[in-house]
Order: sequence, then structure tokens, then C-alpha cells
Amino acid sequence: MKLKPIGSNMTELNINNISILFSYETPVAGYNSNGAFKTDQHYSKTTTRHINKYLGKDSGNAELVSQVFIDLLVNKIVC
Repeated sequence: MKLKPIGSNMTELNINNISILFSYETPVAGYNSNGAFKTDQHYSKTTTRHINKYLGKDSGNAELVSQVFIDLLVNKIVC
């Protein structure tokens, strides 16, 4: 497991070919074997900016997933 700060209030968690972006303390986007994904829940303007910066050109094509999906993915990785 690797935890890497990638910007102001942005952290990336990497393990087993899965990457998760945390904006502040909330997991909101990432990459898995199916490609890019991002939460369907709206947070702040800053968190939206974090997601778009992290996903880059993949932002527009990222699969929208529920926040519960991302939370369960993180719990599965960490536990």
C-alpha cells in the first residue's frame, strides 16, 4: 500500500493496481481495472477541481459511481 500526497489537500492511495484520490479526507475518484471512475455525489467546488485535475483527460469519460461504491472499495483495500 502506498499513500502519496499529490497536491494541496489531495492524496492518492495505491494498492494492487487500484488508485484512489482523496480530496481532503474523502475518497472521491480513482482508477481500477475498468478505467477511471468518480463519485456521483457533489461536494465542493474545490473537490470537483481536485477530481478534474487528478483524472485529467479521463475526467469526461470517467464512470460515475456511487459514493458508497468508493467507500466500500477503500474499506476493502484498507481492511
